[in-house]
Amino acid sequence: MYNTINNIKNKRVALVSKMSYCYMYIHCLLSPLSFRQTREQETPPDFFYFSDFERHNAEIAAFHLDRILDFKRVPPVAGRLVNMTREIRDVTRDKKLWRTFFISPANNICFYGECSYYCSTEHALCGKPDQIEGSLAAFLPDLNLAKRKTWRNPWRRSYHKRKKAEWEVDPDYCDEVKQTPPYDRGTRLLDIMDMTIFDFLMGNMDRHHYETFEKFGNDTFIIHLDNGRGFGKHSHDELSILVPLSQCCRVRKSTYLRLQLLAKEEYQLSSLMEESLLRDRLSPVLIQPHLQAMDRRLRLVLQVLAGCVEKEGSVNVVEEDIFGDTSTHRSRGHR
Repeated sequence: MYNTINNIKNKRVALVSKMSYCYMYIHCLLSPLSFRQTREQETPPDFFYFSDFERHNAEIAAFHLDRILDFKRVPPVAGRLVNMTREIRDVTRDKKLWRTFFISPANNICFYGECSYYCSTEHALCGKPDQIEGSLAAFLPDLNLAKRKTWRNPWRRSYHKRKKAEWEVDPDYCDEVKQTPPYDRGTRLLDIMDMTIFDFLMGNMDRHHYETFEKFGNDTFIIHLDNGRGFGKHSHDELSILVPLSQCCRVRKSTYLRLQLLAKEEYQLSSLMEESLLRDRLSPVLIQPHLQAMDRRLRLVLQVLAGCVEKEGSVNVVEEDIFGDTSTHRSRGHR
């Protein structure tokens, strides 16, 4: 039995229509099923990363991957079947959203909401006949209660068809980053390395910004939001995502140990992901090739780190962050 939805309104975002849902005690964000891509389809090879699809199942899988990696930086996400008539159209107080509903020639209920791109009759989200899959992500605390700060990712891509970012042409780019606040002290650079590994395992190239809670200053952690462009290709490993790790050659000991554990047959990452995702109502969330790709990519991450250790020595690569209580991971800071 699903909880009853009390209200819903459109949340204007770049590529697809997302919606803010209100249950009686829960506020969450719905990312509907992509209008063009099924679980079995890969992102076309000629697509740029900035025009890739947003996938609801990627948001779900990212939450489970984040937990298995022991990062715990993705707000809870779960899959859900939504009745577009009863649970969206009939309960929304958003008149603009309501006006975008229509019945297709195949007698399916469709809508397109509001967004910068792909929000039109030609790119509508259609049910079967009015059932649609979606991922529901728990809202973070209201900004009035917990202000957040948005940071530009130092390894942000150019988002241009022809131009390259500085990090793509300068092999010593990390040295510059390490001299720039907030990466010149504390744990922020190590957080970026965790995020890099997380994105590489998913194949997510779209990490242009990240957020932190403002209250804690630099003594905080990165929130891994907007993971919908992960899990687009299982037959290709995008090695450029790993550039921050190969340039900086830094990793938390806790992260390194977890990766080594997940590479063992008895704790294989793909098996743990498959088992974890079985609990979701939209299971199977990922097809087998995507699960197998994570094992392959994990081996590549460990190869990069092994090369770093060989080149610079373990003491200069692996940051000790496990002291006494192994349930709490704290780093001594930037080296």
